[in-house]
Amino acid sequence: MDTVKIGGCQVSRLILGSNPFSGFSHQGRERDSEMVHYYTCERIKEVLWQAEDLGINTIIARADHHMLRLMLEYWDEGGSLQLFGQTCPELGAPEPSLKRLADAGAPAAHIHGGYADHLLANGRIEELAPTVRYARKLGLKVGLAGHKTDTIRWAEQNLELDYFMCSYYNPIPRDKEAAHRAGTREVYLEEDRRAMTELIAELARPAIHYKVMAAGRNEPEEAFDYVARSMRPGDAVCVGVFSRDNPDMLRQNVETLEEKLSARVD
Repeated sequence: MDTVKIGGCQVSRLILGSNPFSGFSHQGRERDSEMVHYYTCERIKEVLWQAEDLGINTIIARADHHMLRLMLEYWDEGGSLQLFGQTCPELGAPEPSLKRLADAGAPAAHIHGGYADHLLANGRIEELAPTVRYARKLGLKVGLAGHKTDTIRWAEQNLELDYFMCSYYNPIPRDKEAAHRAGTREVYLEEDRRAMTELIAELARPAIHYKVMAAGRNEPEEAFDYVARSMRPGDAVCVGVFSRDNPDMLRQNVETLEEKLSARVD
């Protein structure tokens, strides 16, 4: 698999997402529970090893104690995936998450999209600036996630970032709460996908495209075709997998993305 450079790091074009490992299905409480019960530490590590075998070199994972402990165990066993970390709004302000990620050796981290959208909705988005400066003092390359185009657009104009995490969809409002609450009704609109990909084309920094499958609602062939047509030469895409449904899902994702990117070039 080819790589792109993000924040000075060589990053595989397909990045392994980890929401399913933490039970964030975005498909309801029952599905969340299925993921939590299925993804033991051993099964998660099996996916990490498979990712390496497929040429993936990067995982995006939350800075919660579970995922950081698991990554430490995986690295101690010889694992080589690099960690691009994500802050955890349910654990409070982003600064402690950033410190945990820096201490764990992550080269890069981004501020959670729900947190950034929440600040925007409440007229507090300027609070992102000191958080970005703090992350840089820790030695991290810094990104920002967002589900709303207004969040990404403001950051592009006002923050010095290394990359953006751009969600194709804005499924739930974040005005009252930054963290995702299980069981909340989610809406996935084509107009949101179109608006975000149009904005990505204008960004000065690399974008990591995410929620491209609409949390399992889009067919992989269509989703990866859209991604391949929307990615710029320096962009990457982040996709998680639920191996219980299909043990070969990760390999199929890699092959489908590479096929669609190749067709675009040809």
